[in-house]
Amino acid sequence: MNNAAENINEGSITSGDNVSFWIDTTPLLSFEKPNKDISTEVLIIGGGIAGLTTAYKLLKAGKKVVLVEDGFIGSGETGRTTAHLTCALDDRYYYLENTFGKESARLAAESHSAAIDEIEKIVTTLNINCSFKRVNGYLFLHPSDKEKNLDKEFQATKDAGLQTSLLNYTPYLAEAESQRSIEFKNQAQFHILHYLKGLAEAVTALGGTIFTEAHADDISKEGASVNGFNFSAQQIVVATNTPINDVLTMHTKQHAYRTYVIAGKIPKGTLPYSLWWDTGDADSKWVSQPYHYVRLENFDDEFDLLISGGEDHKTGQEDEEGVSAMARYEKLEIWTRKFFPMLDEISYKWSGQVMEPFDSLGFMGKNPGDKNIYVITGDSGNGMTHATIGAMIITDQILGIKNKWEDLYNPSRITFKALGDFMKEAGNMASQYLDWITASDLDNTADLKSGEGGILSFGLKRVAVYRDYDNTLQAFSAVCPHLGCIVQWNPDEKSFDCPCHGSRFATDGTVLNGPAKKNLNKIQVK
Repeated sequence: MNNAAENINEGSITSGDNVSFWIDTTPLLSFEKPNKDISTEVLIIGGGIAGLTTAYKLLKAGKKVVLVEDGFIGSGETGRTTAHLTCALDDRYYYLENTFGKESARLAAESHSAAIDEIEKIVTTLNINCSFKRVNGYLFLHPSDKEKNLDKEFQATKDAGLQTSLLNYTPYLAEAESQRSIEFKNQAQFHILHYLKGLAEAVTALGGTIFTEAHADDISKEGASVNGFNFSAQQIVVATNTPINDVLTMHTKQHAYRTYVIAGKIPKGTLPYSLWWDTGDADSKWVSQPYHYVRLENFDDEFDLLISGGEDHKTGQEDEEGVSAMARYEKLEIWTRKFFPMLDEISYKWSGQVMEPFDSLGFMGKNPGDKNIYVITGDSGNGMTHATIGAMIITDQILGIKNKWEDLYNPSRITFKALGDFMKEAGNMASQYLDWITASDLDNTADLKSGEGGILSFGLKRVAVYRDYDNTLQAFSAVCPHLGCIVQWNPDEKSFDCPCHGSRFATDGTVLNGPAKKNLNKIQVK
């Protein structure tokens, strides 16, 4: 494993302009680039927690594995998480009961609990120094939510077999002496990129091969083209947050959201290591009902880092609420200081991308219509555990073992009781094509400052423009190569984001996030 790489492409280290605490405190995790054709049993595409966990488990079972990562290890959404390890799902258990039935809700609770156990087992077996801790978590009401819903959720968690207690207060929160909460016992947290470093080392020690800066394209049942080389495989696992092997099927079942994170120091010992969540904004225009989530992480001998997230919106659609990214960070800071007044000045801020399934559970298993292509997607705000469950399911499927959770998370499933939310999200997606006829956000490029971008209109032509810090103007077609939506400029992470399916592009036009497989088409400008 290398700690540095030459000729790093924009977007290879992390999928945004802001750097997360995890990336800032971990050496660059890089391997060799592909230099020849490869044949293997299993080809895994994606070097985040989903891909690396799957590779590790399959290698332990005796399979020959090659993993390819477009950037570097953890450079996608895994490196931009807040790394909660919890069976307290961001969609309520009473919703799961109503949508899937009590037995399925119990299986969901069991699988996420088992995922935490699996991570702990891997940490212990490999002796990974990643600050893994068992902690308690506390779910409390958002002001827009109803008290009766907390009671319903508590009962549903008990029905699902979880270790929970209903408290008359929320521990350790200011202004929450009478705010009831549900305590989830035996949850966990860790430093995600230190965990990935340990996993990557284990993968190579077991005989697996990892390539970084290795772009996979033309994915089929035979394998994929990686940096122009032919990588053939008997089984292919697409673990790229959102599938890049599928044009439409999976992208009608899930929708991309941006979520925001701030982090600042607090004196060590001020708070115990714990997890906190509110129940989400019941009045939100977004189907996902964005919520807040908070945890601690060790910083140094004097301080811990308080990490707080929330203020989500559909990717590429922050303008629909008239709230800029900077205003979202400010709102998040105000909310956080209300409950955690000991927070010092903000040391980090970043955002990440969350794939929200229309029925709340991830999609892990065989890709619809394929016999040997598997996907892990639909993290729904519980990416660490969803990804680990996916690795467990797919490992069993490749080994010919029936997994008791595979039907629950089957990517081909149709959930009739969630069709209302499906139609709302589909309507939102369709409305984004109106950007073809609405005004652009720039009149001309004359006033475009260095480090800024936007969208220009020339008749029916839409052009994405960005001015480099050396004052060079770059221009691309603003049409997303996935399904033809018009991308929007993201001034916070300095990217062009698709409001339909969540594809994102760097300022040089290269793909940061799928489902788009191609870069924005470059346009020559004078």
